[in-house]
Amino acid sequence: MNYKEKADEIRKKYPAGTVICIEHMEDERPVNAGTKGTVKRVDDIGTIHCVFEDGRVLGVVPGIDKFYILRGE
Repeated sequence: MNYKEKADEIRKKYPAGTVICIEHMEDERPVNAGTKGTVKRVDDIGTIHCVFEDGRVLGVVPGIDKFYILRGE
């Protein structure tokens, strides 16, 4: 599966408006566990860009960061 197909698959699973909850992030300044975020978009390499309830805007990387869906749009 190429990057475009993978990104399309992620877009279907996490459409804009989906609410996720972070369990663990691999980032220099991670969003804290338990923080909720709303998906704004998925870019061409499959990074899920979210606005979090603490006001931060950050990309979540499936397969590296741990998170789960709370509800759809």
